[in-house]
Amino acid sequence: MTIKFIVDYPALFISDKKILVIADLHLGLEHQLYLEGIIIPPQAEKFRKTISFLIKTTKAKTLLVLGDVKHKVPGISLREMKEIPKLFSYLVKKVKVICVRGNHDDNIENLLPEGIEVYSSRGFKLEEYGFFHGHAWPSKELMKCNFLFTAHIHPLIEFKDSFGYRIVEQVWVKTRINRVMVKKRYKIKNAGRLEVIILPSFNKLVGGLILNKMGENQLARPLISKNFIDLRKSKLYLLDGTFLEKLKI
Repeated sequence: MTIKFIVDYPALFISDKKILVIADLHLGLEHQLYLEGIIIPPQAEKFRKTISFLIKTTKAKTLLVLGDVKHKVPGISLREMKEIPKLFSYLVKKVKVICVRGNHDDNIENLLPEGIEVYSSRGFKLEEYGFFHGHAWPSKELMKCNFLFTAHIHPLIEFKDSFGYRIVEQVWVKTRINRVMVKKRYKIKNAGRLEVIILPSFNKLVGGLILNKMGENQLARPLISKNFIDLRKSKLYLLDGTFLEKLKI
C-alpha cells in the first residue's frame, strides 16, 4: 500500500513519493504550561530524535509538516525563537522539508531556515495527493485529488469501563468528503475520489477533540460537518493499528 501509518507513531509515510508526514508539533507549548504553573522539559530535542528515527527507518526524502509548527498565537515566544530554528536547521540537512501553514503559524517564515517551502493554509496539491492543515477551506485544486491529508483537530477517543476508569487514546481518522457538496461549493464538474486521512497530533501534550464525546456543533470545522465530512461514517485506528468501530456521536 502506498500510504502507510507508522505503527506506534503519529506519522504516516507515502511510499511512492518518499514523504514522511506529521502534524501539530506545537513547539513552545511548554512555555504556556510554565505560565500556568506546569513545568515540563523542552520537547524539541525529543522531537528531533523521533523524527530522525522515522526518517531513517522509512528512508524518507521529504518531511512534510501539516501545520502548527509553533504554539503561541498570536506572536512568538522566546522558546519558539530558540528551538524552532535549531530543530529545522538540523532537519533540513537530512531531507527536503515542506510546511503547510496552520492556525498557530503566524510569521512562521521568520523562524524557519532557508530552503524550507511554506504553503498557505489552503494547502497544496502533489499529483493525486493534497495537503492542508484543516482550519480553513482548502483550495479548489485540492478537490481534484484522490487522497487528502489534514490535521488540526488532534483526534482522540475515550474508553471507559464499567467501574468508571477512563483512558484517552490518539486515533487516525479515515473518511471521505461528500463529492456532490464539493462540486456545488467549488463550482466544479469533476472531483477526485477525495479520501481523507486526519492525522493525530505529533505533540501528545497538546490535547485534542475526544470524538466520541463531542456534539456535531463542537466538531464543526470548515469541512467537518454532515454536508462535507460526516465523521459518523469514518473509520478509526489506534496508533498501534487497531481498527475501531465507526464513530458514534
